[in-house]
Amino acid sequence: MKDNAQQNNLAGKVVAITGASSGIGEATALLLARQGATVVLGARRLERLAALAERIAAAGGQVAYAQTDVKRRDDVGALIQLAGERYGKLDVLINNAGIGPISLLEELRVEDWDDMIDVNIKGLLYGIAAALPVFRQQGFGHFVNVASTAGHRIVPTMAVYAGTKFAVRAISEGLRQEAGEKLRVTIVSPGVVHTDFADSMTNPEMKAQILTMRDQLGIAPEAIARAIAYAIEQPADVDVGEIVIRPTAQS
Repeated sequence: MKDNAQQNNLAGKVVAITGASSGIGEATALLLARQGATVVLGARRLERLAALAERIAAAGGQVAYAQTDVKRRDDVGALIQLAGERYGKLDVLINNAGIGPISLLEELRVEDWDDMIDVNIKGLLYGIAAALPVFRQQGFGHFVNVASTAGHRIVPTMAVYAGTKFAVRAISEGLRQEAGEKLRVTIVSPGVVHTDFADSMTNPEMKAQILTMRDQLGIAPEAIARAIAYAIEQPADVDVGEIVIRPTAQS
């Protein structure tokens, strides 16, 4: 399950991915496995995760998985532990899990705000807390943290979501500066992508608008997967700091 054009840079790398059961996470898992990486997959939806792992294994890829809710620090720690116990190392952690139940602030959907903070910010931090000691002990490692173009440009209804994605970028840049010469940190900021991102939205009107935008503009999640693979495949002394990738038609 290898692509000869890139297998020398990706073959043998052990890559953990959160939010791996669909969308960007699923596309990234499939691409990296095809290029020779071993993937360790975490997501809440166990049936979808198992089906993805079976698909990868059937094509000759190396894969492990564990049900993972990034709101639970123990779950994230267990995913990283699984990588170490099964494969003896962890080369990359892709902090991909994220949700976006957007709405106007005046709607006071405080539970949605809490969920975005818990998944998008605390989930990222739990990933860092689990993997950073492993990377330090190994003397190598790479964080790939998925943000959003919402972390670059704020629009109405996205105040809290954008705030969480600004936080992803701020935390990631701070981590990069602290990481030193042996660890790498990459931010990937996607624009509109054709995924099930809208599933988390609790405002029906906003959900309909986002689905319409997705269907009109959205690029395939494989485009984001290729950007992630590009950052990972660089030589150890090359750190791709941030990639912003959006549909050409997106403003």
